[in-house]
Amino acid sequence: MNRIVLVSGSSNPKLSKDISTILDVPLVDPQLVRFANGEVFCEIEKNVRGADVFIIQSTCPPVNDSLMELLIMIDALKRASAKSITAVIPHYGYSRQDRKASPRTPITAKLVADILTVAGATRVITMDLHAGQIQGFFNIPFDNIFASPVLLNYIKKELLTDNTVFVSPDAGGVERVRHYAKKCHLDIAMIDKRRTGKNIAKAMNIIGDVKDKDCIIIDDMIDTAGTLVEACQALKDKGARRVVACATHPVFSGPALERIKNSDAIDRIIVTNTIPLTEEAKSIEKITCLSVADILSKAIHRTFNNDSVSSLFI
Repeated sequence: MNRIVLVSGSSNPKLSKDISTILDVPLVDPQLVRFANGEVFCEIEKNVRGADVFIIQSTCPPVNDSLMELLIMIDALKRASAKSITAVIPHYGYSRQDRKASPRTPITAKLVADILTVAGATRVITMDLHAGQIQGFFNIPFDNIFASPVLLNYIKKELLTDNTVFVSPDAGGVERVRHYAKKCHLDIAMIDKRRTGKNIAKAMNIIGDVKDKDCIIIDDMIDTAGTLVEACQALKDKGARRVVACATHPVFSGPALERIKNSDAIDRIIVTNTIPLTEEAKSIEKITCLSVADILSKAIHRTFNNDSVSSLFI
């Protein structure tokens, strides 16, 4: 009889525990230890021979440490004769390095795909990839789960008005925003921006009617919040009544939290717990965090039972 085993990495223990509770499957502690020189050691204390193992580990800050832990856990499980090893990565690190944007630069998202496969992962489950083509970097089954059911449910209950318009922060996010707008039977708008450097963006023009509207910006992640602050300010300058930002991954690096606190243009921010919030982020009242444990649990359960995962979103 097939056995399911859940292994929790160190990057997001609360999400792992919530998934364990929903599935009623105990978590296995991989006994991760750091030596004095920073090397990571792992020992799986439960017999996993012939088991279907799901490792829950976001590649969130510190990204390289989280990634290395994931690889070492996969290798330990492979050598322990696990039947299958599914890497459940709520936030896939390095996903923005998905192409050669300029000469002599790496495609690091592909590199991460290669090392996960070589380490021994037999399947990957992640959430809201920054670039969908990353799925093609893998030669093993890959499921890109959407946070839209979680965010849409909250939006419909708490944010939606007759005056709402969904806004894409750039041209690349229009398809994502159109999905939300279609579900709510509302219009969309787009912000035309120019990027002047890494993590630096300048909002230029608003395409669409936002005057006296309740604007909901939909994005996949908030990193330094520079783009977000510019986008919200541009909307307010064009007469928007209220601006709320929704994003799956709260990276919140560098000056992000300071920018959010100091911005009068941002009324609220809705994120999910694919990356755990810091205590400082939790203390900011305008930030609301939703759990994706339920939808990830369903994806894990359906994968284990060889059922359709895509039917979760139909």
